[in-house]
Amino acid sequence: MAKKDLFLERYRELGHNLTGAERTRQAIRVNPLKASNEELVRKLGRVGVKLTRVDFLDHGFYVEGSRFSLGASFEYLLGLYSLQEAAAQFPVKVLGPRSGDIVLDMCAAPGGKTTQIAAAMGNGGAVVAVDVSRRRLYALENNLERCGIVNCAVYCADVNEMDFKDVRFDRILLDAPCSGNYVTDRGWFNRRDLRDVRSNAERQRSLLRTGMGLLKEGGTLVYTTCSLEPEENELNAQWLLDGSDAKLEKIEGPGSPALTDVFSRELDSEIANCRRFWPEETGTQGFFVAKVVNP
Repeated sequence: MAKKDLFLERYRELGHNLTGAERTRQAIRVNPLKASNEELVRKLGRVGVKLTRVDFLDHGFYVEGSRFSLGASFEYLLGLYSLQEAAAQFPVKVLGPRSGDIVLDMCAAPGGKTTQIAAAMGNGGAVVAVDVSRRRLYALENNLERCGIVNCAVYCADVNEMDFKDVRFDRILLDAPCSGNYVTDRGWFNRRDLRDVRSNAERQRSLLRTGMGLLKEGGTLVYTTCSLEPEENELNAQWLLDGSDAKLEKIEGPGSPALTDVFSRELDSEIANCRRFWPEETGTQGFFVAKVVNP
């Protein structure tokens, strides 16, 4: 069986008749540190950019039309907005960082969600951004400067190997390295197989273990991937419930409740508190979001 057919058959078994041709619309996120939604819509409208609001986001807009690249505009270079796919903006909204929090972004580069966290905090509190890739961190550092972020410390390291001493975090984002999905990667089916999925799931569990050990009592960790594969999503959430006292808080929003029946395996009903973005339902790329609370 061809790789594409293998994955599409898996999705059908999970209840979704995907074609493999689903795509997402370009989206931007307004940076409230530098512009209001209304101000940016007005500024870009003057140069022929048509935007429509993403109804499940606070600062997200779909790009309906533009005569130029939105990654090269004057407003972009000044940090008034970032290019960020709509579903990718949702996890930080679920995380809900506040001014005064100490927040850890465990796999931060290239920094779209890091800048979103810092902006939501109004440049207050502290954000610790960690990534193992020096090359990718250059993009993160550029994004922090462009967006006017001043409350963020950046470390090039494997977060699993860092010694945080006695520091514990109010909120943690684990935007875990994952298999990705075909919606934003046209060559995805040719590059992925189930060995990748299993390998990524194992790495993600290691990161989850580290994150839970760094979370304050009563703190929140958001675990998210842009994978459609249950090994990297629901099955990892089940692994976490089985091995800890963590609770999964219910997420309201677009998409569907996470799966509790995965290839004939019944999972804890609490898994349904997580959220899944299925491309044919949300018009976005695939995404999984779990809101984990340390009781």
